[in-house]
Amino acid sequence: MPLRSSTVSSPIQVLVADSHQTQAQLLVSALRRRPEFSVSICALDLDEILASLAFTATDLVLINASRPGGHPMTLVRRLQVLHPEISKVLMFESWTREMVADAFRSGVRGVFSLSESPFRLLCKCIHRVHAGEVWLSNRQTQCLIQSLAQVPSLRVVDAAGSKLLTPREEQVVALVADGLANREIARELNLTENTVKKYLFRIFEKLGISTRVELVLYAVSHSNSRPAEWVAGA
Repeated sequence: MPLRSSTVSSPIQVLVADSHQTQAQLLVSALRRRPEFSVSICALDLDEILASLAFTATDLVLINASRPGGHPMTLVRRLQVLHPEISKVLMFESWTREMVADAFRSGVRGVFSLSESPFRLLCKCIHRVHAGEVWLSNRQTQCLIQSLAQVPSLRVVDAAGSKLLTPREEQVVALVADGLANREIARELNLTENTVKKYLFRIFEKLGISTRVELVLYAVSHSNSRPAEWVAGA
């Protein structure tokens, strides 16, 4: 009598990258109790992560960014460039709208708040992201949508890195740099065209320039892009 064949799915290969070894071991121990995961661990360091990826087959990297100063977006971006085929989940203790938006811009497929959701949902998050889906909470989804709807801005700084313009002025600079005329800027920001002219006058005065061309050149060399808080029009 022939044996009945059964299909057993392979465990998801998870690499936990965490700078806090004690708490990381607790997380790894909990994940290893789940038969659907095969878990390894390394320090929250790009070289350590790359060495682990070279040594062990990995489907998903679970990056714990919940430690003080631990928002390693640069690490995530570099990892995404080097290994775009590997899924990435970023864990936070607490988060802001900017952190969530920046995480997805950096290449993660899921964000998970350790303080807001139980361990069972982390397991579900790993499964969903491994299956090609995106994971974030309802609140984080709303924040991400709000970030996409924001007017962009350019953070203009001096040589010491200090801000020179108000948030609204930075938005005006960003729209000028995008090639918008005063009337278009006014419509975008829900302002009058005369108010836009006043903003430009103050911007020119602060930066010591006199033309839109000079403003664009200044913005290119003295600024960095960022998502901006919406500032209601007058």
